[in-house]
Amino acid sequence: MFNAILWDNDGVLVDTEHLYYKATQQVLSEIGVELSLSEFIDLFMVQNKGAMELVLEKGFSKEDYENLRKRRNILYGDMLRYEDITLPHVPEVLKSLLKQVRMAIVTSSRRDHFEIIHHKTKLLPFFEFSLASGDYPASKPDPSPYLCALDMLGLPPNEVLVIEDSRRGLLAAKGAGLKCAVIPNQYSIKSDLSEADWNLGSIENVPELVLNCKN
Repeated sequence: MFNAILWDNDGVLVDTEHLYYKATQQVLSEIGVELSLSEFIDLFMVQNKGAMELVLEKGFSKEDYENLRKRRNILYGDMLRYEDITLPHVPEVLKSLLKQVRMAIVTSSRRDHFEIIHHKTKLLPFFEFSLASGDYPASKPDPSPYLCALDMLGLPPNEVLVIEDSRRGLLAAKGAGLKCAVIPNQYSIKSDLSEADWNLGSIENVPELVLNCKN
C-alpha cells in the first residue's frame, strides 16, 4: 500500500529535455563541437555524464568549460520561460491522486531552473515539498536524493512509490530501497529499465497502479 509518491520532474511531469539538448547543442556548436541527439542521449541519459564534458575531451580548458556551462544554463533558463512544457495529462493525474497519497518532487535540476519551470506550470500546490540539486549530498544515480526525501516524509520505504523515466533515476530509487515505476520517453526508451517494478506506458496509468496496490 502506497501512502506517498516521489516524482521525478524532467521527462515525467514536464517536457524539458529537448530544450536542454537544444541549449547544449547551440553552445557547443559555437566552439565547433557538434552534438547529435544520439550522443546527447548516450552521454546524459545512459552514461550519466554531462554532454558539456565534450569540451574537456576536445582539449579546451576547465575555464572554457565553466564559461560554456554557465552560458548553456542561462540559455536553457531563457528557453524554459517561453515554452509550454507541461506534459499531457499531468494536471489531471495529480488532481486525482491529491486526496489519496502524499506527493513530492525529487529532481536533479538546478533550483533556479526548477523554479522557472514551475512558475509556468502551476503544479507545485500538488506537492508537499521538492528536492533539487544542492539539497542532497550527491545526484542520481546515487540514492541520497531519495533517501533525503524518504526522511522528510517520515514513512517506511514500502509505503513510498517513485515515478521515473531514466535509468539513473531508477537506480537511485532502487538504491534507496524504494519501489519504482518507469514511464520511458524518446530519450530513455533504449535505456536498460529492466530493474523497474512496473513499466508504465503513460502517466495516466499511475492512479490505477496506486489503487491496485491498495486493494
